Amino acid sequence: MKFCPQCAAPLVEKVIDGRNRLACSDSRCGYVFWNNPTPVVAAVVEWNGSVILVRSKGWPEKFFGVVAGFLEAGETPEEGVLREVREELGLEGRIVDFLGIYSFFERNQVIFAYHVSGEGEIVLGDELAEVKALPPERVRPWEKGTGPAVKEFLRRRGVSVRQGGA
Repeated sequence: MKFCPQCAAPLVEKVIDGRNRLACSDSRCGYVFWNNPTPVVAAVVEWNGSVILVRSKGWPEKFFGVVAGFLEAGETPEEGVLREVREELGLEGRIVDFLGIYSFFERNQVIFAYHVSGEGEIVLGDELAEVKALPPERVRPWEKGTGPAVKEFLRRRGVSVRQGGA
């Protein structure tokens, strides 16, 4: 971003609250680009005793993750995670447990992660290329993004954790 979205003046770097930030060069405007993280919800979905891993369209063939998406305006994280499970898997979900809040610095996101029990038949949403169901002991959490939530889910289930991807 090079120009102020409020007055179109050039943005300049300024130290605000001890951090370098982009701010409007026009002192009458006062706009600051805070670049706050985006809230994301994630579900470690358990369905028929298995953990459901998803591959989004456009992802590499062997890259799977958990159901996740952006929190929408006017919804709680709990509502958002259940909406994502419905949209992506066609399942009705029930929140079993809150797994935690995780920073994903590489994408400037903060992730609210839940263990969700899914009921019904899986119907792939528009964003997904495929799903796979694995017994919890075969799931290997990854290091970043939603991986720490998967690791926490497995820890709470008493499953020995091996790093390295699903």
